[in-house]
Amino acid sequence: MRFLLVEDNIQLASAVVDRLTLDGHAVDHADTISAAHACIAAASYDLILLDIMLPDGDGRDFLAAHRRAANKTPVIVLTARSQVSDRVGLLDLGADDYITKPFEFSELEARCRAVLRRQGGVADNRRSFANTVLDSMAATLSFDSTERNLRNRELRLLEIFYGSPGQIFTKSHLMDRLFSFDEEASENAIEVYIGRLRKKLEGSAAKIETVRGLGYRLVAVS
Repeated sequence: MRFLLVEDNIQLASAVVDRLTLDGHAVDHADTISAAHACIAAASYDLILLDIMLPDGDGRDFLAAHRRAANKTPVIVLTARSQVSDRVGLLDLGADDYITKPFEFSELEARCRAVLRRQGGVADNRRSFANTVLDSMAATLSFDSTERNLRNRELRLLEIFYGSPGQIFTKSHLMDRLFSFDEEASENAIEVYIGRLRKKLEGSAAKIETVRGLGYRLVAVS
């Protein structure tokens, strides 16, 4: 998944980026509202983490404009405000959730998972396809009596396919979802990850199929 972090505290931002990157997410960091708008114009995001007090304006104004533009990307607000009225106001503006500073990274990760589950229309951390079950929390792929562990980026790539079975994803789209602006990666990296996932899916009723000239899709096999 690709996240946008809008936060002007460099120490906090660096810690959040490092933690989410370890989880296999691609994270772009913007320290101003104008930089955040530039990121959104250049890339698509699965989740936005938004601070309120920013050098060039109020994050609430950014959130309101984000929703007026009919942008459905979920937003979790990072706020130092603890008053109920402040939190209610953020939700009414269109925030999908909020977390109060200072926070534990485990709570932030849990809130990210919860918001992404709601966005994907699933009730828990597991997604099923054919005879397989992808468990994002455990980072495992299971079928029949087999359970295979997934590395972080393998997991994030499978989440994309399991979120839209049958949909064709181009290499460029997958790169956009998996890598941030700061990461140097080529389309060959996608081929490597696809190869690894095909090995993990061997013996199951699901496979990642190459659609010549277009990309890849998750399909069921008999």
